[in-house]
Amino acid sequence: MAAKSIARTVEIALTVNGERVEARVEAGRHLVDFLRLDLGLTGSHAGCEHGVCGACTLEVDGAIVRGCLMLAAQLDGADVWTIEGASETNVIRDLQDAFVARNALQCGFCTPGMLIAAKALLDESPSPDRAMIREYLGGNYCRCTGYEAIIDAIQTVAEARAKSPTPGDAA
Repeated sequence: MAAKSIARTVEIALTVNGERVEARVEAGRHLVDFLRLDLGLTGSHAGCEHGVCGACTLEVDGAIVRGCLMLAAQLDGADVWTIEGASETNVIRDLQDAFVARNALQCGFCTPGMLIAAKALLDESPSPDRAMIREYLGGNYCRCTGYEAIIDAIQTVAEARAKSPTPGDAA
């Protein structure tokens, strides 16, 4: 008896950083690999590949996800935002500036995931205290900074945004 054929590729159509993308992807290709290898968007990193380190954190349909745990084939019709899109639209310009000013990045490997997570936190809770920031970033690992500088940067942005009616504007 002949074995039943299983589809090895899937056609998807999605929006990535505001632009329509149509692609044929391997059924088992992870989102982070699709973005990096197929679209050349290398900002998100594949670290642990188990959803633990947060280096592959992305925004899909308004929620943060781990790009190493989600398959590209699941994204038909989705709206995906990467660190490149958030940077190019200046949505996180103030966070990026604060990370630099507070020395909240060193090797930079975790930084894209940290910035996407910080954006999501501030979208959800515009005035978080240090404990809330620490808890929210609990799924994003950094081996260089010790986290205090990252928390300082996010808290600085939260306080500045509370005083300004236009969060995320470029300087």
